[in-house]
Amino acid sequence: MTSIQRDVFQCVLSGDLESIKEHFERNESQEMDPCGMKDEAGRNALLTASMLGRSAIVRELVGHGARVGEQTVRGYSSLHLAACWGHLETVRTLLDLGADMQAKTFRGERPVDLARTYSRTDCADCLILAEAKQDLTSYVDFVKDLVSDPGRSLTKQEKNICMHACSAKTDWIQGVNNPTVSDFTAQRRDIEDTLRPVLDKLSAQCKYC
Repeated sequence: MTSIQRDVFQCVLSGDLESIKEHFERNESQEMDPCGMKDEAGRNALLTASMLGRSAIVRELVGHGARVGEQTVRGYSSLHLAACWGHLETVRTLLDLGADMQAKTFRGERPVDLARTYSRTDCADCLILAEAKQDLTSYVDFVKDLVSDPGRSLTKQEKNICMHACSAKTDWIQGVNNPTVSDFTAQRRDIEDTLRPVLDKLSAQCKYC
């Protein structure tokens, strides 16, 4: 642990974003883990910033190498801490930075589970919505991977149907305003229905592989 890491940690506690930026600017050419210091509970600077709801500091730390997926010995991630303390904007920031919604504590709790346990309704709703979006996005990626697999026996028309459907859903995800969980669920059901004949064909082929 370096003096800079101690200083960064203290700045997180005090909410001093400008001093954190200055530390990084002065040490721009040096290799340094900004979250090298931990408190008695095993929380580093990023975990602590998330627990305190300091969204701008969270973004600054991740931008300078802090690992958004790091967890404590007991499995608590930054997203767990932001969710259970009810910091909605920090939850959104962490999701934007790629935090894992399925990470589990030593009790098997996901961030959304902690949000529910501590009645952080806004955070729970945000995470449920993000999971619905991720589910649709993952399904689109799954279809794209199937279509691009040279071992799959699809006609050109079938491939075009799949790619068109995937493109339409991607455009919807990127362009929709204020979607609900039901919206994502409906979009997932729609693409499944559209592609069912093609996917059923692939499934039948796999039975004889």
